Amino acid sequence: MDMTEEEQRKARDREEIAARVAAFRATQEKFKREREEYFVSTLENARKVERPSLWP
Repeated sequence: MDMTEEEQRKARDREEIAARVAAFRATQEKFKREREEYFVSTLENARKVERPSLWP
């Protein structure tokens, strides 16, 4: 079944939107992973620091 020019344009638009949404989601996942890695490394570094005792 042949699609009309209008239907072809709409199909291309839907494909482009789907690709953009997928790219956006991938970027958001990347940012989420980077935030989690930063949190873990910062917490590990904070735990390594020797703190002076408050009680002599």
